[in-house]
Amino acid sequence: MKRLRRSAAPRRPRRGRRPVRSPLGEQNRGDLRRAFEELRRFALGLPHAAEDFPWGEHVAKVGGKVFVFLGARPVAGGPMSLSAKLPESGPDALDLPFAKPTGYGLGRSGWVTARFEAGQHAPAEILKAWILESYRTVAPKRVLAALDSAGG
Repeated sequence: MKRLRRSAAPRRPRRGRRPVRSPLGEQNRGDLRRAFEELRRFALGLPHAAEDFPWGEHVAKVGGKVFVFLGARPVAGGPMSLSAKLPESGPDALDLPFAKPTGYGLGRSGWVTARFEAGQHAPAEILKAWILESYRTVAPKRVLAALDSAGG
């Protein structure tokens, strides 16, 4: 019979071992829920970005146009995906092991999908660069002028 711990306090790492830190801020390696939230906050933090829920999934729009498909909010131990329009970096992005052309014919228009299974690492800086490139591709010129004047 397995014995339950009485204390809810987190365990200390064994002496001489350091906790693994991910380049995705507080995210523990493989916890895609935190990665999803960080990327969602980044996308919605861009000027005039708005969230919508077509097909029950999260998307970020600017000027009424989608610039990133964030998919459904990941559940514990579940996968995460993200799709962005990458007219400039798309060919290089497709060389990455987690990337493929987006389905439904969107891949022909430069859309790339990144998919991560439970336990995989989602590289935040790469995905944020994708979101920003997609935003710049889709956003109206007046919105881009505001972004450039703000130093983004």
